[in-house]
Amino acid sequence: MPASLLEIVDRGDGEIVVQRADDESEPLLTIQFSDEARAYIMDNGLEVARVMIQAGIQAAAAISESGNDELETAQDSPRILH
Repeated sequence: MPASLLEIVDRGDGEIVVQRADDESEPLLTIQFSDEARAYIMDNGLEVARVMIQAGIQAAAAISESGNDELETAQDSPRILH
């Protein structure tokens, strides 16, 4: 996949998306905060989403470095993280 510039956009309704900056295609990632969560994080939704995205990228890189064994195991059964 060719490299492209990505942007994080706060849509103002509790939804934050990651999308390609150079086209209008469907978002690559959507993070949606409930009203309760938005009240809890106040005006920091974009910052919280940015940190969530960064953690996801780091986790994907770690999985990639360790091989696909963890990924195959994760696909076999649902995972719940508390």
